[in-house]
Amino acid sequence: MENPVKPSVTVILPARNEAEGLRRTLPGIHRILPDADIIVVDDGSTDATRSVAADAGARVLSAPYGMGNGAAVKRGARAATGEILVFMDADGQHDPADIPLLLAKLAEGFDMAVGARDRSGQANLQRGLANGFYNRLASWMTGHKVVDLTSGFRAVRADRFREFLHLLPNGFSYPTTSTMAFFRSAYPVAYVPIPVARRVGTSSHIRPLKDGVRFLLIIFKIASLYSPLKLFVPASATFFALGLGYYGYTFHTQGRFTNMSTLLFSAAVIIFLIGLVSEQITNLTYQKGDGGT
Repeated sequence: MENPVKPSVTVILPARNEAEGLRRTLPGIHRILPDADIIVVDDGSTDATRSVAADAGARVLSAPYGMGNGAAVKRGARAATGEILVFMDADGQHDPADIPLLLAKLAEGFDMAVGARDRSGQANLQRGLANGFYNRLASWMTGHKVVDLTSGFRAVRADRFREFLHLLPNGFSYPTTSTMAFFRSAYPVAYVPIPVARRVGTSSHIRPLKDGVRFLLIIFKIASLYSPLKLFVPASATFFALGLGYYGYTFHTQGRFTNMSTLLFSAAVIIFLIGLVSEQITNLTYQKGDGGT
């Protein structure tokens, strides 16, 4: 019996000032996947990222200025030739030896396999707590257990991933967006536990205040990407309950229906209607991504 032909693989590494990390990561990828197409997307680096990647035999796509991690991922996905895309960070945190574990999940029939970090793999306590909250929120939204919503180490089928390029942001939340898009379209997702090393080179780009605001936006993005009504209905119900409670209070104490109760009831109706409209827009968005299928 002939051996089945293995799908071709493209490894994509978004990189911004990650010369030291690439010196560690690229040789490991060549050892594990000697036939893989390796693309380093240089996102406006000012160090030796481009030359290090080229000297290591990788294809280099360079941007004249920083466009964002998500933008780099999209550029790499468009230029990739492989049937399977592997995304990993260029900072040395991800071990290329774990790539076969992700590819094995795809061979089992999954469309996306994600390297899931444990608590020791989080950058700090704040990030760990935030990511834990996002995982629980996403699990509730999808009805499936989400082990690591924000991991950038993942393998996907190229044709499936490209369906959602128009949804991916240019910033840092492409893992969140792609994961929720796959769940929304009923493409099976698997999680593989992996260890994560300390990053090499410059310190993390995360800033507490800015990061906190960005993570709050991610929460709303999760809801809007998957099922807006799961966000808007509880909010609407909360305003309705407040309005009903306040009306009961004012009727008991003053014997009248106040403007505040009217405002709360109106807000409940408006929020619910916005949720309905958002749900329809979400459905149309994914029909576009599926090509009408």
